[in-house]
Amino acid sequence: MLKDKQGRIDWPVFAISGGALLLFVLFAIIDISSITEFVNTGFAWSAKYFGAFWQFLMLATFIVGLYLAFSKYGNVRMGNLDKPELGLYKWLSIIMATLLAGGGVFWAAAEPITHFLTVPPSQGGIEAGTEAAIAPALAQSYMHWGFLAWAILGTVSAVVMMYGHYQKGMPLKPRTLLYPIFGEKIRTGWFATIVDAFSVIAVAAGTIGPIGFLGTQASYGLQTIFGIPDTYVSQLSVIAAVIFISTISAVTGLYKGIQRLSNFNVRLAMGLIVFVLIFGPGLFIINQYLAGFGHYVQEFVSMATYRGDTEWLSWWTVFFWGWFIGYGPMMAILVSRISRGRTIRQIILAISILAPVVSAFWFTVLGGSGIYFELQNPGVISEPLNNSGNAAAMFAITEQFPLASIISPLFLVLTILFVVTTSDSMSYTIAMAVTGEGNPKAWVRVFWSVLMGTVASILLLIGNGGVGALQNFIVVTAVPVSILLLPVLWLGPRVAKEMAIKQGIINK
Repeated sequence: MLKDKQGRIDWPVFAISGGALLLFVLFAIIDISSITEFVNTGFAWSAKYFGAFWQFLMLATFIVGLYLAFSKYGNVRMGNLDKPELGLYKWLSIIMATLLAGGGVFWAAAEPITHFLTVPPSQGGIEAGTEAAIAPALAQSYMHWGFLAWAILGTVSAVVMMYGHYQKGMPLKPRTLLYPIFGEKIRTGWFATIVDAFSVIAVAAGTIGPIGFLGTQASYGLQTIFGIPDTYVSQLSVIAAVIFISTISAVTGLYKGIQRLSNFNVRLAMGLIVFVLIFGPGLFIINQYLAGFGHYVQEFVSMATYRGDTEWLSWWTVFFWGWFIGYGPMMAILVSRISRGRTIRQIILAISILAPVVSAFWFTVLGGSGIYFELQNPGVISEPLNNSGNAAAMFAITEQFPLASIISPLFLVLTILFVVTTSDSMSYTIAMAVTGEGNPKAWVRVFWSVLMGTVASILLLIGNGGVGALQNFIVVTAVPVSILLLPVLWLGPRVAKEMAIKQGIINK
């Protein structure tokens, strides 16, 4: 276990990032219509001018990561430890629970059935709502939550971060990603402060989104299961509960709160998967997982580079890419914090390959079940989805399972705790970013947890209880971070080579 000392707070980074979000809250209270216009205009501009660049960045990061993993550089052991600091199960649990938790339950239910009912333009010539639309619908969901999505979250960027922190003594801050370019100059100064602040804002937005998604989904679930009216007040109550639980967990620290939550989440998810496979449409799920994954691999490049229907891209691919890119620098910090003693190959293959394969199966269990029930009884899933939006998808699906009165509340608990894990991990990671140390002060973590919940509440108010404003806000904040992640494409191989030479893996 790391025995990091508590670091001093970087007040300029704290003031810019925290101040920007506090100003957002203040202006929203004063003039919410102007804030709404600002968010919507920023989204349209970001999607138009950065969409193609983000598609390139995601694909290139995945390719460079595979090159590092399967070359001799993959043998480089990171973090100045001879063996892993965390056990394999705990390590994978934190990675899976943190990255997938951000929206994996919300979108695993909503996205496959949406693509099944309205075939994506990249999959033209297929009749919606038919058996022919199943594999393409699942494949499109895998594209958004598969290899590319996970690769941007702490693979090549984690290699650069761990090099800067453990080899060169740089702080665990986003600025460290630029150390191979600027050297010691990036340790301090206004540019380093701006890099950190924009990264904090982006990951805060990326966490605010899931908190808001949860507010809509859990509120709908409370109405479906317990008859509690689905109103803005109930959404606020859910968000308040998330802030409270994640604050308690964040204060207990990485090795207590986050580990315990992650372990419980993974076990509960595995238990629900087993239940669905045995008592639900298990054979259909397995068959469609293989068919969907085959379609995904076969059409991988064409889906990754599709630029046809820009409006559709803005609301799906570009939104997801902006979201995951915004997480990039902070996830590099978290992965660096928990991956000491592991090789480059282990880190990249676990995040870029293993995690997407597991994610795709999870999407098939939940979303594939929704498609199965819709085929058997048209309208049973699509009607709630059309009437109440994406938030309705999961409970429309779980209500079809045997023992629904037990299973639906368990899925509700899973959803809440998954988002708590994300809020918890990201408030912790943001706190690390404004101190540069692995054990930041508790009040800093609490501040970010409360602030992110507050902004999520305002964005739900802007969107009249929907997720549109949340999606727009996420995309806008990702623009500067995507520029920061571009140099990582060539800095990753450069620092991997340097470490390989130092460890005697290759000759100078």
